[in-house]
Amino acid sequence: MKTKIVLLVGLALCTMLLVYPALASDTGTLEIYGNANEDDTIDMCDFTYTARIICGLEEETDLADANYDGEIDVGDMTQIGLIILGRESELTLVDSADRTVTAREPLNRVVVFNHGMFVTMRSIKATDNVVGVCERLMSQYGTLFPEVRDYPTAGWFREPDYEAVLSLNPDAVFLGGKDLIFGGSEEIIEQFKQINPSITVVCFDCDNPSYYVEEVRKSGYLFGKREEAEEFIEFYEKYTNVIEERVDKIAEQDKPKVYVELPHKQYQTVGAGTSCHNMIVYAGGDNIFSDLSGSIDIDPEEVIKRNPEIIVKGEKSPGYNLDDPTILIKTRDEIMKRSGLTDVAAVKNESVYIFPYGFVCTPTHFICTAYLAKWFHPELFEDLNPKAIHQEYLTRFLEVDYDLDEHGVFVYPEVS
Repeated sequence: MKTKIVLLVGLALCTMLLVYPALASDTGTLEIYGNANEDDTIDMCDFTYTARIICGLEEETDLADANYDGEIDVGDMTQIGLIILGRESELTLVDSADRTVTAREPLNRVVVFNHGMFVTMRSIKATDNVVGVCERLMSQYGTLFPEVRDYPTAGWFREPDYEAVLSLNPDAVFLGGKDLIFGGSEEIIEQFKQINPSITVVCFDCDNPSYYVEEVRKSGYLFGKREEAEEFIEFYEKYTNVIEERVDKIAEQDKPKVYVELPHKQYQTVGAGTSCHNMIVYAGGDNIFSDLSGSIDIDPEEVIKRNPEIIVKGEKSPGYNLDDPTILIKTRDEIMKRSGLTDVAAVKNESVYIFPYGFVCTPTHFICTAYLAKWFHPELFEDLNPKAIHQEYLTRFLEVDYDLDEHGVFVYPEVS
């Protein structure tokens, strides 16, 4: 019956096409098939746009092929109508590894290997769909989400326990996107195809400010939580937009030169294409190794030569498990006293800051960006309160009883 209704509406719309052109926004393309006019949502404008394509009044777009069968026809209008109603039986989208994947809807059973995806699902009230998790989720989020102890584990993202995954009978498995981009997940995805081709593998990072909003929005469609996703996006963009608008007005020569060091070892840093690099840029900094890409080892002499004005070092310990800053203090002291860095501007000016790295490479990256903005441009962001943003996020979206005045150490030195 719903399909017939959608088709009848399509025929009625065809009589209106010359009068009411399709509308589109300029807020970014939602890469879900059915988003015919390539804006940031799927709505009746896409329905109209597809009808106009069929009638030869608009150019074809790839995303207009809503049912992903290689043709744009009335069947795509039907699929768009079902997506709008939240009644689609499958959904085709482009994931963060630039893979086109089709998921059966609804997704009732998922195994999540990506910590950031689990937290994102928590933010949009979708964790009821989780039936299995990465075995390392407990070490990262056990303090915040004690209930993760109750989830079956299925290995970790680089070494999945395929038998355990199969025993959980999932509709989909979530991995990280950058693991595929920078190598490491191709074989895992292929293995899942071989053991059970009906399991959809989706790659979302959930830590990169360049495309996190789109990942949240896609997750809203996948899990039937569109309103919850939009509520979270509104909160997220309330703060990121403020930072972006102010940073846009900063002259390039006024952006401090920044060196980020990863927690795993000395002189390992990040270049273009990484979430950390993008956070530096969005916070108004100049990554001194932006001419490189990915996570790389660099020559200590090169750091001295490029003379960063600010150093940000990652610490392995997750912030939610800490109530004492001692570990972060020791890490900072090591950098301040490290041979070869004593003459670098950042050390001379004591502009050396420490983050628990698990706090950086997760959905909390937007809070990290707020801290970076405060460090990079303290006068410009005097009114920005990262701790208050963090508390609202924990209470309102993650729905945890966690008081930042009593627990957690996330940066050192702290900022007001």
